[in-house]
Amino acid sequence: MIVARTLPELRRQRASFDPGHRAAFVPTMGALHAGHRSLIALARSLADFVVVSIFVNPLQFAPNEDYVRYPRPLEADLAVCGEDGVDLVFVPQVPDLYPPGRSVTVSAGPVGAGFEGRARPGHFDGVLTVVAKLFNLVRPDVAIFGQKDAQQLACIRRMVLDLNATVEIVSAPIIREPDGLALSSRNRYLSAEERRRALALSAALAAGARHSGATASQSAAREVLAEAESDPSFSLDYLALVAPDTFTPVADTFTGEALMIVAATIGSTRLIDNTTVTLTEAEATGSLAEADDASAGEGRQSWDRTTTTATARG
Repeated sequence: MIVARTLPELRRQRASFDPGHRAAFVPTMGALHAGHRSLIALARSLADFVVVSIFVNPLQFAPNEDYVRYPRPLEADLAVCGEDGVDLVFVPQVPDLYPPGRSVTVSAGPVGAGFEGRARPGHFDGVLTVVAKLFNLVRPDVAIFGQKDAQQLACIRRMVLDLNATVEIVSAPIIREPDGLALSSRNRYLSAEERRRALALSAALAAGARHSGATASQSAAREVLAEAESDPSFSLDYLALVAPDTFTPVADTFTGEALMIVAATIGSTRLIDNTTVTLTEAEATGSLAEADDASAGEGRQSWDRTTTTATARG
């Protein structure tokens, strides 16, 4: 395994790849866990060469987020890459990707405007900017992204389409702990009690997925989340059913595959999760709005933060 720490070294090593062979790319921010390793394994199965980048991207963090304390166990990450058969690891520094005077940023557009984009302004612009740069440098044939960051995946697919990039985007399934918690580098921030409360996210998604109508699906998920919200350390941001490619909320009458997405802050840690929901029963239009209106007043529940218009905390 080769570790490239500078742009010239990356270019030199990338040029040494056999031009007739496929290169797969897994961009990461490090703190590699079993979820990342599943991406690397998928990349290994799809290509002759596997490239992994490790870079904590400052552009996708808001000023009040955890950029400074984000875990950076580089030596452990390199050991994982070596064990998993990665051919080339790119470990750039911030000035390598963002030179002085940098002025161009990729806009995520409407796909990145709601939900995570509304809760974290500029986040997806930062993601797309660094991913576009890394695609230009690594020049992969295929790039692997995890389904857990579903809105990020949708934004990247849109960018590739809009900019006529030649890279193939492949999504990998969410890897979960045995109790259902989606793997995330931020899980290490949770105390034992906070981790227990975080299980409400996957439990809500599982409850929603058992129903075949949009209203019933969201109502079942909200019941689980309402119980979790009885603890002041659990703050729900949003719950919604959306179209996987555009991240627009689906109508009550929608049938087909939708994504149920959820985000919450547990203690000081913000977590996201999602699952595919197959909707086969078209329900009466307006039922969600009527239910929301009925809850107005002092006793109004958290549906203000989970409406299908995705009103999220900014």
